[in-house]
Amino acid sequence: MKGREALPNTDGGRREDRHVPVMLQRCLDLLAPALEEPGAVVVDCTLGLGGHSEALLRRFPEARLVALDRDTEALRLSGERLAPYGERAHLVHAVYDELPDVLARLGIPRVQGVLFDLGVSSMQLDEAGRGFAYAQDAPLDMRMDQTTGISAAEVLNTYPPGELVRILRAYGEEKQAKRIVAAVVREREKEPFTNSARLVDLIRDALPQAAKRTGGNPAKRTFQALRIEVNGELSVLERAIPAAVETLAVGGRIAVLSYHSLEDRLVKQVLAAGAASTAPPGLPVVPERYQPRLKLLTRGAELPSEEEVAENRRAAPARLRGAERIRESIE
Repeated sequence: MKGREALPNTDGGRREDRHVPVMLQRCLDLLAPALEEPGAVVVDCTLGLGGHSEALLRRFPEARLVALDRDTEALRLSGERLAPYGERAHLVHAVYDELPDVLARLGIPRVQGVLFDLGVSSMQLDEAGRGFAYAQDAPLDMRMDQTTGISAAEVLNTYPPGELVRILRAYGEEKQAKRIVAAVVREREKEPFTNSARLVDLIRDALPQAAKRTGGNPAKRTFQALRIEVNGELSVLERAIPAAVETLAVGGRIAVLSYHSLEDRLVKQVLAAGAASTAPPGLPVVPERYQPRLKLLTRGAELPSEEEVAENRRAAPARLRGAERIRESIE
């Protein structure tokens, strides 16, 4: 879940009622050595409301930005925010696993920096009509790109029980998945699900008392699982991180902010594999093609400071990993 950001006002100003993006300064510092040369290109794969992108353009005045988002409303709002930077900012309606195609269309063979700020954005959470938040009643949509795909309501109303159990367990790490799904199937036969409040009440009623005493809102894991399924987040991420690494020039850097263990595990695996030797054991000299392509820039996953979490509760689950490309791939 991303940090809170300033929303543009209709009068061209900005309501400073939102915090800066999560771990902003650390992200900028991680990417800085690759972005300080004139002509550097940095990609913000998860534009959102443009907080990270604006900071990148301001911190690195010689850099050009390519920013992607699947959410058309986010692109509209961030376009207003980044308009003062003119042609230095190129915004694209795309999902982040489409990065290689986007760069090919723009004629950019390699980039110097890539940033991912994964998960649902503050705008999506705070707009009641999107259905991401379990704290307020709204249509069960949850699509990041509302121009395509199936909604969370369709998933709940049409998926077989076994598939719903798998989703809740795999994507929400929900131990009570069978109990919740049994209640969902029973209720959807009476009337299809349309709104979030009914689902929240159902989950609360379905769980045993012991399960409701820990871990915050009992609907949190189910809503996470539905959102990941609706947007194909993990399958997209599985393709996107290796693709992003391949777009980096030697000396280029990648920084990835994730917000739950499933995302962080995928990022860790890709970066760790790139930083490991692939040589067969026992070679006296390791040929270059077997040597690591990446150098890790973080020891494990870095966490937000206590001060940042105190200021912005949505930063609490954030995990940051970074790496530098140290050689080209050799087939």
